[in-house]
Amino acid sequence: MNTRNTRLRRTAIALACSAMTVSLAACGVVDGIGGSSTKASPTKGDDITVGLLLPEKANTRYEKFDYPIIEQQVAKLTNNKGKVDYANAAQDATKQSQQFQQMVADKVDVILVDAVDSKAIASDVQKAKDAGIPVIAYDRLAQGPIDAYISFDNELVGQVQGKALLEALGTDASSKKIVMMNGSPTDPNAAQFKSGALGELNGKVVISKTYDTKDWDPAVGKANMEKAISAIGLSNIAGVYSANDGLAGAVIDAMKTMGVSKVPPVTGQDAELDAVQRIVRGEQYMSVYKSYPDEASAAAEMAVAKVQGRGIEFDALTRDKVDSPTNKKIPSQLMPVVALTKANIKETVIQDGIYTVKQICTSSTKADCTAIGLK
Repeated sequence: MNTRNTRLRRTAIALACSAMTVSLAACGVVDGIGGSSTKASPTKGDDITVGLLLPEKANTRYEKFDYPIIEQQVAKLTNNKGKVDYANAAQDATKQSQQFQQMVADKVDVILVDAVDSKAIASDVQKAKDAGIPVIAYDRLAQGPIDAYISFDNELVGQVQGKALLEALGTDASSKKIVMMNGSPTDPNAAQFKSGALGELNGKVVISKTYDTKDWDPAVGKANMEKAISAIGLSNIAGVYSANDGLAGAVIDAMKTMGVSKVPPVTGQDAELDAVQRIVRGEQYMSVYKSYPDEASAAAEMAVAKVQGRGIEFDALTRDKVDSPTNKKIPSQLMPVVALTKANIKETVIQDGIYTVKQICTSSTKADCTAIGLK
């Protein structure tokens, strides 16, 4: 999947250049000229600094995939002369603001920010703009005058989750009761996940209880699930829409603690290792696999192209347009997602090198792995 998507991006750049009948140099491939510029040199050479601000460490993806891949890709694109200045906010919006302001003070060349609070970060984005530092919103759509945005198609994520849950509930889903465990109200992605899911679920199932989960905290999710069980009755809950794998784990834990004999279908997102193992064991119905290597790699390409004035490359990487509450038609790249179930573990997380069979098939999942042909 990584190779395929990278090939598509490269092809898009090549086609853009071909369609405009310009030289490789004009595409920014040889000497860095991009867009309609007639300058003979790029805005910046290879000695660039990319500021990377990630939101938290609870989700393993940020430390395991996003940061190292962006760092490696920036080095690759700059002949090992570029570097990444990295900071993680540990889910603290105030801390992230301080980290952002420090990067502006340090005069990094471009900032990639995955905002803890998309609204609160707007004033910092404006400060970067005033200092002449471009800002690219990474994974979550930040408010303020951002230059570009890269993420997965978040409404599609919710649609995929909703469709999967309906499929699991069967043909008589309209009379069945479910709980919706949504993400953080300060995360714009969570609102899009919810919107996409509701587009599939409304009128097709009984949504008995719905919760927004502060800071995506599994402890909050578990407490809310316990409230739902008390209100609805454990045996009356036919399924749970869970916005991500951390919440899915909390939901399943709450139901098991309350004595459920068979866990009903529960959705998830992020394809975390423990979630994949729950899917193998039949405790979690599905997750949404998003290729973090592809997203991180494309974000690094976007950041380097922006700094080096490679307009055509940048445009080829940002052919989508999205609106935020503060800006319209933001140049964007929205990446595809895949529903991860028992049936396609090999073709997704294993094929892409996210996990090995050995990592998934431990002592607690070995028999279940054998049953579905993972060995």
